[in-house]
Parts: sequence; C-alpha cells; structure tokens
Amino acid sequence: MTFAAQILTLYPEMFPGPLGASLAGKALERGDWSLDTVQMRDFATDRHRSVDDTPAGGGAGMVLKADILGQAVDHAIAAQPDAPILAMTPRGAPITQERIREIAQGPGITLLCGRFEGFDERVFDARPQIEQISLADIVLSGGETAAIAILDACIRLLPGVMGAACSGCEESFEDGLLEYPQYTRPQIWEGRTIPEVLRSGDHAKIAAWRKAMSEDHTRLRRPDLWERHNGVRVQSASGARQENKDTDQ
Repeated sequence: MTFAAQILTLYPEMFPGPLGASLAGKALERGDWSLDTVQMRDFATDRHRSVDDTPAGGGAGMVLKADILGQAVDHAIAAQPDAPILAMTPRGAPITQERIREIAQGPGITLLCGRFEGFDERVFDARPQIEQISLADIVLSGGETAAIAILDACIRLLPGVMGAACSGCEESFEDGLLEYPQYTRPQIWEGRTIPEVLRSGDHAKIAAWRKAMSEDHTRLRRPDLWERHNGVRVQSASGARQENKDTDQ
C-alpha cells in the first residue's frame, strides 16, 4: 500500500524539496509513497485570491482565514478520509517518535502548513480531527519546513525504505533514550581512539557499554527524557512496553 502524503500550503513549489533526494526520493520514484500538494489559494473567492486578514482585536501581521482553511481541510478529508490531519504550529504539542511511527503504519498523512501569524482558531473548533503539532520550541517562517521534517521521519520508517528491517531499531527515542555514540575507521584520528570495548569483539560487553552510554547521555543532555524513562510505565516508540523501574534508591 502506498503511503499518501497530502500538503495544504501556499507554497506547493517547496515540495518535494529535499524529499525528492536520497532514500525518500528513491522511495517516491518506486511508488512507496506519493505526494499531492494543494494550493490553499484555490479556495479563495475574491479576485485577489486572499487567504488572510488582519487579526481581530488588532496586532501585527496577518491571520489565515477560517473560511479558506475550512474548505481546504474539507477537500483534504474528502481525498483522504482515513489520514490524520496535522497542523504545523508552534502552539501545538511536540511531535514524538512514537506518533511518527503510528502515522507511518497508516495510509498516509495530511499536513496543514501555517503562515503569517497562524490560523484562525475557529478552524480547530470546527474541525476537531485536526492535530496541532509543533516540531520544536522554535518559530519558523512557515509550516512547510516542519512538514518536510515530519514527512521525512515517516517515510524512512516505511517498509523497504531503509533497507534492513531493523535499521531504525536502536536510534534515539526508540527505547526512550538517546542513541549511544558511534565510531568508525580510522581507529586513531587526531590522537583520539575508538573505545577499546568496541574493538573487543565481545558482543555482550559492547551491548552493555552502549546501554550505559545511552543512559548517561540521556541523563545529562535530556533530563526530561531521562525522567520519563524512569517513570511509572513507559512505552517505546516501537510500541514495546517496559516494566516499572525500581526507583527506591
């Protein structure tokens, strides 16, 4: 089954962009996923094809209009009724690897790309199936860049895209931790060597070292992830449940 991506945007020329290259581009050529861009201006009715207006109550910038957004979303729902709809907005919930994996296992995705000061809030009240999603605690010029990142995260998980089925199994966030450090040849570079344990050939010791490094890096760099990892019952991004950890220390 082809994973179908639908983008509601004012700048369809931004797609596929980097998704037309490398693994995602090859998968697009093979038909592993498809891309359809929808120009939101097509739903405007005035001669200027206006999609935005000044904020109610005053303020700087412009806001995407609810009537235009509503029609664009309805068009997307009619085209892909079973696909989740994600609106790109810094006011949204942070996207997670777990949610990415859920989406990648489905029929596709519709991404609503914001611009200017954002969306008229009424579109979310009227279309409650829209998920408001944030890529990170940053503000972009528009939702297209975030949409490309989210699509890339989904596409790489599609069957056959990465090659080996377990290529993504030990990456950051898959088990609630950051990934362990990676090394390759040459063995010595600028006086720095590959850790001896990785040259030992002892797979049990290597696995233990990698686990310890993942835990150390997560604890130091992402205390929020570390806290969740040690919390009451967590679920990894791949869907496997972990038992409660003993915190009586």
